[in-house]
Formats: sequence, C-alpha cells, structure tokens
Amino acid sequence: MYDFKYENETDIRFGSNHIDAELHDAVAQFGSNVLLTYGGGSIKKSGLYDRVVKTLDGLNVTELSGIEPNPKIESVREGQKLAKENDIDVILAVGGGSVIDASKVIGSAAFYEGDPWELVLDPSKRKKIGQLPLVDILTLSATGTENNYGSVISNMETNQKLGTMGPHRPSVSFLDPELTFSVSPWQTAAGSIDIFSHLTEQYFDQGKDADVTDGLIEGIYRAVIKWAPVALKEPKNYDARANLMWASTMALNGLARLGKQNGWTVHPIEHELSAYYDITHGVGLGILTPRWMKFILNDKNLPKFVRFARNVWGITEPDDRLAAQEAIQATYNWVKSLDVPTTLPGVGIDVDDNFVVMANSAVKVGHLENAFEPLTASDVEHLFRESMTVAGFED
Repeated sequence: MYDFKYENETDIRFGSNHIDAELHDAVAQFGSNVLLTYGGGSIKKSGLYDRVVKTLDGLNVTELSGIEPNPKIESVREGQKLAKENDIDVILAVGGGSVIDASKVIGSAAFYEGDPWELVLDPSKRKKIGQLPLVDILTLSATGTENNYGSVISNMETNQKLGTMGPHRPSVSFLDPELTFSVSPWQTAAGSIDIFSHLTEQYFDQGKDADVTDGLIEGIYRAVIKWAPVALKEPKNYDARANLMWASTMALNGLARLGKQNGWTVHPIEHELSAYYDITHGVGLGILTPRWMKFILNDKNLPKFVRFARNVWGITEPDDRLAAQEAIQATYNWVKSLDVPTTLPGVGIDVDDNFVVMANSAVKVGHLENAFEPLTASDVEHLFRESMTVAGFED
C-alpha cells in the first residue's frame, strides 16, 4: 500500500426524511442570498422544485436553470454573472452530476474576474481563490460529485471536455433515493455504468497489496451489478435505488483509491467522444470499457483480471486466462443487459473522421503514458475502431 491523506468535509443526509425538515437551515447557515441551480425542468414536473422553494422561504433566491448534460461552460459563465450581481452566499444545486459539477465551478468563478474556462484549463487557479459553499440535492446516481472535489465541463466550441478540481467538496449533500424513482431507464443505465467505470479506473492499478481498498471496490462492484437491472425492472424499488445512490457516492469520494496508484484510462478516452459528439457519458464508457479490457489483457495484467473474475463476477473457471476472458465477456453482457448501445454507431457515431485527432488528444490530456497499461494514440484509435462493431464478443 502507498501512503495517503484523506479528509471528507461533506455532511451527508441520506434517506427520504431530511429535505423538508432540514434543507432551510442547511442552506441558511451560509447566508441568505442563494443561487438555486438546476437542469431542464424535470424537478418542476416531479414536484421537487416546489418542495425546495417552500423550504427556502425567507431567503433571497436567484435561479439558474437549463444546465445541460455534459455541462457546458456557457452555464458556468451565466452562473458567474448571477453570483456576482446578486452577492450570492451559497449555491443550492438540485439535480444530477451535471448540475452539481457546474455549480462547483460557478462557486469558484464567483471569486474570479476572468473567463471561467480558464479555471477549467488551469485548475490550480481555483486553489488560490475562494469557493462558495455548495449544498446539493442529488437526483441521479452516477458521478459521485456529491462527495468529491471534481467537475467535468465541456466547451463545444473547442471540442474539449475537461476535469477540474476545486479546493472543497460540497458542504451538505442530501441523498434521497426516492428522488431517483422517476429517472429514465436510459439515465439509470448510464449512471450505473458510470459508477462501474469509476470503480474500474481505480481497481485496475499497478499498486500492490491494497487488499482493504480492493475488497471495498469489489463489494461496490457486486452491488451495482446486482441492483442496476432491478432498478430498470422496478423503478420504484427503494433498495435498488438506495444501493445505486450510495454506490455512486462511495465509488468516487476518495475511499476507493486509498493506498493505490491510479492512472485513469477509459474516462479520458470517452471524454473525447462526448466533446465531439455530445453523447451520454455513461453509455460511451459502456461501449469502450470491454474493448479496453480485451485490448490490455496480457501476462502482466492477468492476476488483476483473475481477481476481478473471481471476486466480482464469481467465475470459477480454473484456467486463469479463460476466467479473465469470461469476466470481460460478462462485463460486456452486463452493459448490454441494461438495454443501451454497445457500439459507436449505436450512439450515432458511424464515421471515423475524428478518430485520429481524438486519440491524440486523449493520450495528451489523459496522460495515458501513466495508465494501468500505457496507451499510445494508435492504441486509442484502435479502440475507437474496435468499438464500431461487436466483433470479438459473443453478442
């Protein structure tokens, strides 16, 4: 195991009995001027918007709506403007990862005089300025942003989708599984795959003997594999939604990387797909992950894949290499079982015009020379091409 330092400042309120009784004070402790951020209006259809507004009675509320999936820098710019004009004390983000991600960067941009995109290009700038307190109400289990420092912001003008780390996690996160009952099958599947991918990026690493952390990851893996299909079949199954919500948080709040040496791979590759084609992030991860696994399986990496096969998928095949191959096929099968596309043409990418430039960018931005299995631009281009068909998998 490697040395580590871990702090977690987020006050988590998990369950269905917190929002109405506790939201007002959770927000008001930071001041009376509130920036309420949300997405495309689903919280109004569900009635959550009215609940939130009622609890905020007596506070000065400014609203920023329309934050899109794969949150765009334009929303951050508008949020910066509103935060400055209204002397905002605290941000209340109601939504999924996109809303919370954008709100974190808005919280930094409120203290910045330049273009917020500069805070994405150079996250070190955020460590030198303030960041508004953030309270969030999570409505989608996926990114783990409700309990970490990170955000991912897109700039469609420059075809860039980049991560940026701030100095603070959310101050208070309300995690009510019932709020995810109405999440569409598509987003439920995509969110579950995103959780699975977060675990994968941290599980497959070159560190040794981090058995506590690896065991934690394996347990979360099994929970996601078990409960995602249940949530799709029974959208109002509380236990399914609760397990997915807590898995989302636990997969990326820092615990799953402690004592390990991570080098993320599939996420930076998928970010290129989203930056150029604006596809659903989790679905892109589901397409790429089995191909990446198949491509990097070799004698050096075999022991980790065998552990993955035995402890995650319960595969008992005695031959190690066959067991590893079965685990990769099981991963593909699970993604397919969630009723999402398993090829790039399935998400509308049926030409290879941008593969070379995307591959070069993924290697550069993602520092893939430091990945679990180092990749070159030609390797990444190969993965894109492999993702055009189902060849290599039992479909």
